[in-house]
Amino acid sequence: MSTVVELGLLGGFTLDDPIAGVLGNTDFRLGGIFFSDISADVIQVRTQRGKNRDLDVFDTGRATVRLNNHGRDFDPNYLASPYAGNIVPRRPLRITTDGERVFTGSVDDWNFSYVPGGESIAEIVASDDFTLIARQTLEAGTATPQATGARVSAVLDMDTVGWPNDRRDIDAGESVLGADTFDGNALDYLQLVERSEQGQLFVSKSGNMTFRDRLDATPKSGSITTFADDGTGIEYTRVNVNFGTELLFNSVEVTSAVGVGTATNQFSKTQYGMAFTSLETLVNSQTQLDNIADFIVQKFAQPEYRFGGVSMNLDEMTAGEKTQVLELELGSVVLIKFTPNGIGDPILQYGQVIALENNVQLARHDVTIGVTALDWAFLVLDDNLFGRLNVNHLAF
Repeated sequence: MSTVVELGLLGGFTLDDPIAGVLGNTDFRLGGIFFSDISADVIQVRTQRGKNRDLDVFDTGRATVRLNNHGRDFDPNYLASPYAGNIVPRRPLRITTDGERVFTGSVDDWNFSYVPGGESIAEIVASDDFTLIARQTLEAGTATPQATGARVSAVLDMDTVGWPNDRRDIDAGESVLGADTFDGNALDYLQLVERSEQGQLFVSKSGNMTFRDRLDATPKSGSITTFADDGTGIEYTRVNVNFGTELLFNSVEVTSAVGVGTATNQFSKTQYGMAFTSLETLVNSQTQLDNIADFIVQKFAQPEYRFGGVSMNLDEMTAGEKTQVLELELGSVVLIKFTPNGIGDPILQYGQVIALENNVQLARHDVTIGVTALDWAFLVLDDNLFGRLNVNHLAF
């Protein structure tokens, strides 16, 4: 298992400098950022991406890297460091395992721990570029009615946001949004578009702004990774099961500029009592408001039995199993099989990945996957698993 941590350096070519001014050198190039492999000094790496539950928006991805700093290479005050001038915030950071990217972001903070005559640690705290979007404001103007994907692109195109075109993966969208006046925080607005679509908005592990509409976010059975405790899938070391009212809603109100949509599940209210939630959107018709309200009530009217997290040790896997795990992205579909204490029939549940965590230490690499249950999913035509009538559900 090989995890590579790369720090982006600004070390441009400098005329007449005896080191940085040598033509053809690979360390000091003509402008821009280049990446330096700092893996030899890594003690521990941890990455966290995703969200805690289905109805939440995706959080900013985070990474923490602990480094051996005995030689002061990562000391911002040590001018003889090979990274002198680059131990500063906002430098790019990339983390890759066995050739598969697991995190792309930039440094927020450098933290240092010194014990005189003993251990010296430098710690990088980094985040993905949701952090940058969260610091931007919308450019003043108006929006005409358009699909959600077009609205996301319009925000990313704003001069006040300036998200690069080559780092976008944006679906067209199914919901149509109404005319609007742009105002406020860019990330807050994009997440409002996400809720209006009932889709997914996140920064991918390779650093792309990703928007999945509700149909593209719907699971398909073409590539499902199976985790099992009976030898029929990738073995895991621990599984956590949640069963309760955290995602129980039987009365829903959905609003936008055109009005209010409501839906209620009376049977659920009788069984479990009132569980109300409200949702603000930008959709431009009463029909869409009503459909979103109906969708949420249908999906969350019953307590959810779900595998909250599955943990595994990559060092104990075959090369093929490692590849399957490392290729998982937010929105991927997995199958989890679990027979508690080996008693009774196995519990099988399809889940959609909503969280990914890596914990890499010198002798061990653990991955934890958070999922949301797929007991209630849209109907996918011609799909062997999610295209069954009377089991899956027609999209709105």
